Amino acid sequence: MTMPWFLRRVIEIVPTLFLTWTIVFGVLQLIPGDPVMLALGGTPASDEVIDNERKRLGLDQPLHIQYFDFLRKMAVGDLGNSYQTKQPVGQMIAARVRPSLELALGGLLVGIVLGVVLGLGAGLRPHGWVDTATMSTALIGVSMPSFWIGMLLIYVFGLMLEWVPILGEGIDALILPSITVGLFLAGGLARLIRSAIIETMSQDYIRTARAKGLPNFRIVAKHAMRNAIIPPITLLGVQFAFLIGGAVVTERVFARPGLGALLIDAVLTKDIPLVQGLVVYTTSAYILINLALELLYGVLDPRIRSRRA
Repeated sequence: MTMPWFLRRVIEIVPTLFLTWTIVFGVLQLIPGDPVMLALGGTPASDEVIDNERKRLGLDQPLHIQYFDFLRKMAVGDLGNSYQTKQPVGQMIAARVRPSLELALGGLLVGIVLGVVLGLGAGLRPHGWVDTATMSTALIGVSMPSFWIGMLLIYVFGLMLEWVPILGEGIDALILPSITVGLFLAGGLARLIRSAIIETMSQDYIRTARAKGLPNFRIVAKHAMRNAIIPPITLLGVQFAFLIGGAVVTERVFARPGLGALLIDAVLTKDIPLVQGLVVYTTSAYILINLALELLYGVLDPRIRSRRA
């Protein structure tokens, strides 16, 4: 009896998680510095206090015992407590998820709107001035560094025109960071949509639809886009998973308290439980989004459904 496709994909997740967690554990062991001194807050302590703290953290055990203990805790969702703040890692991550998720969704919305408009404009009018103008715009969006775009938007729309706030919470304060992230997404998305549309519009079934007298809008919306959208969806899924883990540069420029800034601080201070918890979170996000994308492929393309069956 053949194992169902979805169950097989879920089982394949286990080696990915195991390999990722192993790499994280090994890399963190190579970072210089003593986690015990961090846990003590850098205050002077006797050798007895240091030994007791090392024993409490489990750092007195052999390395392989620490490794298997780490895998056991990750498997049951026990992320431990931060060395620096003494707070549960799960609570620290939960407090930072919302700003990162808001930025990811805002950037994704801006990227989809701009990318689809630019890609369709270039793909339906290839090798003309529209194609040149839109692809040049997309290339600029991909090439410009995020921190430069963010600072430029802050100077023009935040300081000179004073249209939107630079810092704070709410939708108004999310506009500039979303545009900063979305411009980068739009560039790659527009180029993919252009290539997919040009290839799709040359297929036989498109010529057949035209021969039937269907309007061009219906041909593009119902037939061409449905087949051309699969490669761009893959790009959007990967970029969205990356943004959920924290857009480090954009969060720094706009002082947003997201997961990216939290991860940088955790690595610099060698807060091992916090780094491990963040990696577990981002790895899980990547895996779940990839599964959702594979399910979406089957909805968009019947050939994929039949192949899985």
